[in-house]
Amino acid sequence: MVLEPIVLAFASPLEIFGGAERGVDLLFGLHARAVSTIVKDLQITDFSVENEPVMGYLPGSRERTELEAAIAKHESQVAEVPIMIGDQEYRTDLVQHQVMPHKHSHKLAKFYYATSELVQKAIDTAMAARVNWERIPLNEKFDMWLKAADLMAGKYRQDLNASTMLGQSKTVIQAEIDSAAELIDFFRFNALYAKEGTKWQPRSPEPNVTVNKLRLRGMEGFIAAVSPFNFTAIGGNLAYTPAMMGNVVLWKPSDTAILSNFTIYKIMREAGVPGGVVSFIPADGPVFGDGVTSSPHLAAINFTGSVPTFQRLWSQVGSNLQNYKSFPRLVGECGGKNYHLVHPSADVTSVVNGTIRSAFEYCGQKCSACSRAYFPISLWPEIKEKLLAVQKELKVGDVREFDSFMSAVIDAKAFKRISSYIEHAKTSANTSIIAGGKYDDSVGYFVEPTIVQTTDPLDRIMTEEIFGPILTVYVYPDDQIDDVINLVNTSTPYALTGAIFANDEAWLAKATEALKDSAGNFYINDKSTGSVVAQQPFGGARMSGTNDKAGGLQYALKWTSPQSVKQTFVPLTNIKYPYMG
Repeated sequence: MVLEPIVLAFASPLEIFGGAERGVDLLFGLHARAVSTIVKDLQITDFSVENEPVMGYLPGSRERTELEAAIAKHESQVAEVPIMIGDQEYRTDLVQHQVMPHKHSHKLAKFYYATSELVQKAIDTAMAARVNWERIPLNEKFDMWLKAADLMAGKYRQDLNASTMLGQSKTVIQAEIDSAAELIDFFRFNALYAKEGTKWQPRSPEPNVTVNKLRLRGMEGFIAAVSPFNFTAIGGNLAYTPAMMGNVVLWKPSDTAILSNFTIYKIMREAGVPGGVVSFIPADGPVFGDGVTSSPHLAAINFTGSVPTFQRLWSQVGSNLQNYKSFPRLVGECGGKNYHLVHPSADVTSVVNGTIRSAFEYCGQKCSACSRAYFPISLWPEIKEKLLAVQKELKVGDVREFDSFMSAVIDAKAFKRISSYIEHAKTSANTSIIAGGKYDDSVGYFVEPTIVQTTDPLDRIMTEEIFGPILTVYVYPDDQIDDVINLVNTSTPYALTGAIFANDEAWLAKATEALKDSAGNFYINDKSTGSVVAQQPFGGARMSGTNDKAGGLQYALKWTSPQSVKQTFVPLTNIKYPYMG
């Protein structure tokens, strides 16, 4: 059942576009000519950006006071989050709620699953909006995105952080580096890199005879963006970077990130993005997936999530290839089984602190989190002692308690999956729990940071993705480190992140080369987490995804369909070539 739509008080497309006559092709030229050409040049305003600073939230600071007020506001109400298609909102009888993972009796937001009919309506709305949106000059789109980034950095920063903390159980620093800094960086740097990408043009050796240009069009069709719970910033990037390049998007947010993602949606509307450009479509996964992959207008899927879901979408696209107007592009990031490999020459303190942070910050629910570690037997006694000492200091608690190191895992399904691995570690002959191992879902979905030691480096706890606060350790004889390099490289199907630790420069060079294919993001004497937009573009290969490197130079240009345009000014008067006489 779908109720009547309610028109929202957002600017209409005509108000934003200034009328269809104002539409200008997305084209860029470096060649000047006195004669007016059919394909006109678009001047891109120059600008520069820097990474957004991460605030400290010290007691008594302005940002902490503002954040505490935002937390109080959001936890005192159940937010109403409609389905958004165009300038209209919809509600169905498929009512859902987002709860606080650390206090799952507390409902934070009420939302609605879209029906297959609404998914189709969103496709129709997107296709109708596409022509005018694609004609808006890139310069104006960049201005919108930079304006949105400023809104995120200022007016709405603490709403983004508070909704992420409460809805996704991120501690204050984990929220700040995600829903503030990384999100803002995505918007600013993607605009910057897209602007830089427009500067390249093909050669025109004789511009008085022929001018060659490259026009960056939006893709012919719509893009389906499917985003995860674990990073608010990923949702903004998956949905809005394609939109910035002239595309229309159907955005399916994660059920457990609804409130923070809807905050992004509202910010983008305030920044001037028309409703038909990005539709906000909470939905059951198969309903959304079946709807978008069956449409002949599907141009691309931009996905972050599990391997099985991405494989299902890919298979559906493959089975429908004969029905599409264009071959859809598939971009996906699917997590990993990330490693720390430690050489006998490594600095133990750095190894311990880096491993603890990588494995347990945000409950190990980062795609890049360290889940398996390989330690030399010569260092193991010292490493073990320090690991256990630090693990005891980690407070697991409510995110509103600012001294919590980590909080609850995301939901009941994750809690059940993670705790099953702890039970495996308790009962397997190959494994023993050396720290943590407790879990309790009576109030929130809490799991202790758990360290497991295994004698079998191919035990399932060492090779399967868990996505929770479990670190499994394999201790190897020092003289077998070459075998361990091969083990690290081959024992899982993933290749997302990995880190090596050593003070032996020769070994570092050797291991870096040997492990070249093992990780899309590779770290030397640093933890496997913490990639920063424009500094460590992120993505992995193998079963970790298509390695399209979000946060990098080429990412925004991925969402264009370039057209080469050749314009000749001298008429062709003869079909014969000179050698023909």
